[in-house]
Amino acid sequence: MTTRPARGGQHPTMDQVAEAAGVSRATVSRVINGAPSVDSKIREMVQRAIAETGYVPNVAARSLVTRRSDSVALVISEPDRPDNNSFLNRIFTDPYFGRITAGATGALRPHDVHLVVIPTDSTDHHQVIRYLRQGHVDGVLLISSHEQDTLPRQVHELGIPAVVSARPTSPIAVSYVDVDQRLGARLAADRLLSLGRTRLATISGPLDIPSGLDRLEGFRAHLAGREVPAVEGDFTRAGGETAARRLLAQHPRIDGLFVANDLMAEGALRAVQDLGRRVPDDIAVVGFDDSSAALDCRPLLTTVRQPVEEMAAEMAEVLMAHIASPGRLPRSVTFQPTLVIRESA
Repeated sequence: MTTRPARGGQHPTMDQVAEAAGVSRATVSRVINGAPSVDSKIREMVQRAIAETGYVPNVAARSLVTRRSDSVALVISEPDRPDNNSFLNRIFTDPYFGRITAGATGALRPHDVHLVVIPTDSTDHHQVIRYLRQGHVDGVLLISSHEQDTLPRQVHELGIPAVVSARPTSPIAVSYVDVDQRLGARLAADRLLSLGRTRLATISGPLDIPSGLDRLEGFRAHLAGREVPAVEGDFTRAGGETAARRLLAQHPRIDGLFVANDLMAEGALRAVQDLGRRVPDDIAVVGFDDSSAALDCRPLLTTVRQPVEEMAAEMAEVLMAHIASPGRLPRSVTFQPTLVIRESA
């Protein structure tokens, strides 16, 4: 099947598509705009005529009819921190954000919907809200991690379809997708206990982030009655190394360590080995995520897997359902973590 340009080098028109298909211009318009009332055989004829003529629908004109932009925003909202100069660098180097983007993009592609990535902190929230209010996107996938973040409520009050990446910290009637963080921490504790480790410690994530707090509390609750030293980290490789050095300086006899994400675990392993401790012989180490960082570790990292790509795809599908049916009740989906055993524990 070949594409034929219109006479005089002009782009093919809707009238030419209608003539090629033997239908009216209005029918062609209904097919292009996805009207469900068109007979399947007629729809096929029109689509074949579009391919044969090389007609390209006018996206701007189509959006006037459908009131859809066929775009969705992935808004990544990070907390304001004094050392947050590397915010953009973290977004584009942390495997977590890459996995979120990949999972959402894969789920949106069959819907012919594009993903627009928008990183932000509170200083830029007004720009994000203005962008969303102007109708550039049909919905929002919101990665919001810190408990003081006002963006989820602001997006909710806009009335635009939205799905949040974790359970909201304040009561908002919004759909969300999460993983059972506390169960994941319990899986890590059980693995260390099964190896006969008795002096356990943890490097937590930031405690103003629900996942950081939940993983710490889940780990400690499962070890009730035991002393569990903890140092707060920042979910970065450098932060994990710093936290591990501090932890070992204060508690040199620990023999089991749970680190609240793989990037920090990679840094922690470097610190442990620099200090002359063998992994897993002297200290067994378990991470959290099962990201590419777990495979960059030496030894390879035992870790709790959260299915990030599947979670992001679920977020996208829930969002598309909200876009298709405005007023749909909020939905929550919680995924179950699993333990991936490798060499570090």
